[in-house]
Amino acid sequence: MSVLRPLDKQPGLNTATILLVGTEDALLQQLADSMLKEDCASELKVHLARSLPLPSNVNRPRIDLIVFVVNLHSKYSLRNVEESLRHVDTTFFLGKVGFLITGAGREGHCSIHRNTVVRLARTYRSPLLFCDLEVEGFRATVAQRLVRMLQICAGHVPGVSALNLLSLLRSSENPALEDV
Repeated sequence: MSVLRPLDKQPGLNTATILLVGTEDALLQQLADSMLKEDCASELKVHLARSLPLPSNVNRPRIDLIVFVVNLHSKYSLRNVEESLRHVDTTFFLGKVGFLITGAGREGHCSIHRNTVVRLARTYRSPLLFCDLEVEGFRATVAQRLVRMLQICAGHVPGVSALNLLSLLRSSENPALEDV
């Protein structure tokens, strides 16, 4: 079993790489396109994957941030993310993994309850973003947030590390873990 590790590859000079993992190919591509439109001092690289593990024979750069995308309208989407998480080294969860939930705008038609994904993010102590990726304005806003998170995770923001970001996000957005 191939496990994705954060330091498998040397960092590229002024390069920041994000891996978006999810089953919604068209939405992931639209999100990637929105991210690439963002103004960024770093060279942005966005890789898409339906699931992990990644093929071992592919030459890829170091991954600075992994974002797992779960569609609340698809139980397969959640199962795919849960299965993919097993292929990520635990050191990635020190601020270099996040979850993005889409489809929450039409909660009456959801196959997955929102709290299920909230618990998943808390279990892995990772940030959780909600966004309806089908709405361009929301997609642009989350793309902007992800680019900023990526710059921090790649070490391109002086004085802020991925662990700092994780604690800032947790203290400002999430209730205490004991509340679950």
